[in-house]
Amino acid sequence: RLWSFVKMQKKFQNDGLDTWEPIGQGGFGSVYKVKAVNMGHDVAIKLIHQGNDMDAEVKKEANYLKLLSCKYVLSIYGMYEGIPPFGRNKQMGMVMEFMKRGSVETLWKKLSCPPPFPLAFRLIHEVAIGMNFLHSLGILHRDLKPQNVMLSDELHARLADFGLCTESISFNPSNQDATDNAGTVKYMPPEAFDLNYKPSRAFDRYSFAILVWSTLSGKEPYEGIPSELVEVRVPLGQRPSLDDLSKINTEGMKDLLDLMQKCWKDDPKERPTFNKSIGCTEKVLSKHEREINKVVYQVLDKLVSNCFFLHQSV
Repeated sequence: RLWSFVKMQKKFQNDGLDTWEPIGQGGFGSVYKVKAVNMGHDVAIKLIHQGNDMDAEVKKEANYLKLLSCKYVLSIYGMYEGIPPFGRNKQMGMVMEFMKRGSVETLWKKLSCPPPFPLAFRLIHEVAIGMNFLHSLGILHRDLKPQNVMLSDELHARLADFGLCTESISFNPSNQDATDNAGTVKYMPPEAFDLNYKPSRAFDRYSFAILVWSTLSGKEPYEGIPSELVEVRVPLGQRPSLDDLSKINTEGMKDLLDLMQKCWKDDPKERPTFNKSIGCTEKVLSKHEREINKVVYQVLDKLVSNCFFLHQSV
């Protein structure tokens, strides 16, 4: 397998790691903000839940991240092997960049609205570049969503959470077994609900469309609809509503909505590649480049003000 050729160089144990603070939890593991004393800054450590073959899962994810030298993909510093201060047993995890700005999802929640359009357009473009890079290596993400697009200090996108990564069938024809289609239901394409589905690049292209919708609207898709119902409706053609977004007259919005609808088409073969999508996202971003620095400054200022207000209110 692709990751079997990659060796982790850096090992982290308890020495030099201090102040473990929980910041997130998911099906694969829990994430902690940890002070790396020797490095002089905070890191994120993702501990994988014990049981079954979780050690193999964390190695797999770490090896993918180590392989990916793209500025729009989260960096990994190495592997953690030790007993965390709140545990009794030895655990394995990944030591990664700590993204204090959170994710695209946490951004719109902190702002109580979608990110300003120039910033939203930049994030969408950077995600498209990062995904094109992954696909150029024959790697599928399979869990692309706003929660897995982290933000740098300057609010640039960083693709994260590679627990469901796999090699593309089209890249590696020998990998023809049907695989676990685990992902986030509301971001999964209609064909993925078929038990015989085999992963392909078209999966990520569909997820990208839903991510674009969420980034522009500042909402989760299909709000209030149970996942079991989404599994039924999506194969029948239901998609997130465009009623509100189609009324927005911002330059480039129509181009993005057209791209979105192409990427979420029923037929996987009709969804444009990320290489083609970049042409559209770059064009849209170019119409707003003069506004980017001002908008980013305004958003960062609001985030700091909100944080200060919260601390004062405690």
